[in-house]
Amino acid sequence: MNRREFAKALAAAGAFSSGLWPAVRTMAATPSPVARDHVAVDPDRLLALQQAFLDLRFGMFIHLNLATFEEREWGDPTLSPKLFDPKHLDTDQWARAAKSAHMGYACLTTKHHDGFCLWPTRTGSANVMQSSYPHDVVRRYVDSFRKAGLKVCLYFSILDLRQDIRARTVTPEKIALIKAQITELLTNYGPLTALILDGWNASWSRISYAELPYREIYDLVKSLQPDCLLTDHNAGSYPGTALYYTDIKQYEQHAGQKIPSDSPVPSQSGTTLQSDWFWKKAYPTSELASAKTIVEEWLKPFNNNHCNLILNVAPNRDGRFDDNAVARLAEIGALWKNGGPAPKIGRSVTITTPDLAAGKPAWASASDEAVGPDQAFDDNFRTYWLADRGKNEGWIEVRFDAPVSFNTLSIVEPLHDEDYGDTSRIASYKVEVERDGAWVEVVSGTTPAHYQFHEVARTTARRVRLSAAGRQPGITEFGLYDEPRAAG
Repeated sequence: MNRREFAKALAAAGAFSSGLWPAVRTMAATPSPVARDHVAVDPDRLLALQQAFLDLRFGMFIHLNLATFEEREWGDPTLSPKLFDPKHLDTDQWARAAKSAHMGYACLTTKHHDGFCLWPTRTGSANVMQSSYPHDVVRRYVDSFRKAGLKVCLYFSILDLRQDIRARTVTPEKIALIKAQITELLTNYGPLTALILDGWNASWSRISYAELPYREIYDLVKSLQPDCLLTDHNAGSYPGTALYYTDIKQYEQHAGQKIPSDSPVPSQSGTTLQSDWFWKKAYPTSELASAKTIVEEWLKPFNNNHCNLILNVAPNRDGRFDDNAVARLAEIGALWKNGGPAPKIGRSVTITTPDLAAGKPAWASASDEAVGPDQAFDDNFRTYWLADRGKNEGWIEVRFDAPVSFNTLSIVEPLHDEDYGDTSRIASYKVEVERDGAWVEVVSGTTPAHYQFHEVARTTARRVRLSAAGRQPGITEFGLYDEPRAAG
């Protein structure tokens, strides 16, 4: 299935999913073991984990699910789990092939968008124990790759067409289902390097972080496995080089997402050895990406730009890699091996909580034509406020009905817009809050940059103003956040 077929699948899923709801509601009555308070992540520990992830440099994505047996990219959520039958599953072969390419880790699609689970979940969702291959595929995968000395990650889709988890249908019971399944994955299969999420806050899935709160899932993951990186495929919603709602910036190279040059944040770029993510009948004899392209055009330059490469290799319907894929991975290994630690990254501010300023009333010194201040507070990185034409300074302000507290702020220029240009227009800026009728400075800066993040002492105010000086400066988002932090 491609994105254009999405609407058709949603209609089918809505009709099909109602039959599974009694099991989900029963499960939801049992609270999941999620921490009551936010988990404060140690920034130095997070930086070490991000660096260690980059040091792995090269990994294998493994898309195996019902779509493997359907000649599709998204499985049909109306089909029986009996269709799943990788009767000669050989996860040891997968691990050997990854080792031959000198990969450092792998990631398996435990549940794709159609909602079929590759482990024996107790949540009532369709899973391998109802299939023609009643074995725990996740267990076999993690055991084989750990035995081979490789790190393991798991992929999990938030979008779930069997359970009708999609935009504007999310309920507390459905959130409980997601939490219960993630809890199973993070408690039954040993330590994970990363949990990679998909189908959430993407333009094609549209399940927002407001509808299904990001921080609830983040807290759950960090409470169960503090050293597990949580990453989300949200580059389409949060373009550029910043860690919004992800520990590692995700780029789907296969979908045309490109890593900006000189990216300062830890990243991962995913693409495919074969033409698509899931196996097709033509794959045993079809053309594959060349070893030279993978190494010279992707792997090496990505590694030099604080990004590792994850290359998808699709198992066939027997649960094995085709001979041509195995041979190509060995060719890659003949051209490349991990030469040691990756280039060092600095600490990045990671945004995990909602933008307190999003959607609030906004004012400005003036605006050029229709680019009003509300567009700097709309949680949309493709709109922006622009100071009045010919002016070299301006301000925007957000006002709250009641005082709000924040300890982190972001200032983002619209460098994505061709009319604005690709260099910063802001020469200096300051952020102030109103106290007793006077403006009090919170932070200021004079270094131009696409993204400006500041962690400040927790501040409470009803009015917050950003002033910027430069050549008709613009702001795509001025964000205020109250991020959990460790005491002291």
